[in-house]
Amino acid sequence: MNDKKKGIPKINSVHYGGKWILTGLVIGIVIPGIIWLAFEKVIWSLVILGGVILLAFFILFAIEMHQDNGNIPHFEKRLADDIAFNPEKQYAVIRSSICTGEKVAGFKNKDDGHFVDVMLIRTPEDEQRFKEIYNLDKIKTEY
Repeated sequence: MNDKKKGIPKINSVHYGGKWILTGLVIGIVIPGIIWLAFEKVIWSLVILGGVILLAFFILFAIEMHQDNGNIPHFEKRLADDIAFNPEKQYAVIRSSICTGEKVAGFKNKDDGHFVDVMLIRTPEDEQRFKEIYNLDKIKTEY
């Protein structure tokens, strides 16, 4: 059984927003254009409906982008569900490259040392978000 929570996709997600834009363009431009080419008659109700769909998409998109400003990004909201952390078998670690300085937060298996990378750490705020997502107090850094 799958325990992952199904969320309602946001309009600004990759798979959902494209459908809105495509629907608005097809109803507002493509279908009226074909009808105009075939019968030389413009069906303004379809043009207006397509425009309303596109306008609604852009308004909702702007609202969602404004609401997301300063919050945890959408892809990180279910990160703890997607990449599970078992403190009995794993410990949190930040791998830092001595050559490039790149830092990657993840979990290392206590038994075999296998590392699962979770997110790139660019700033101290990224490290803090990683701690908040997985309810961690401190993280070991390895070079």
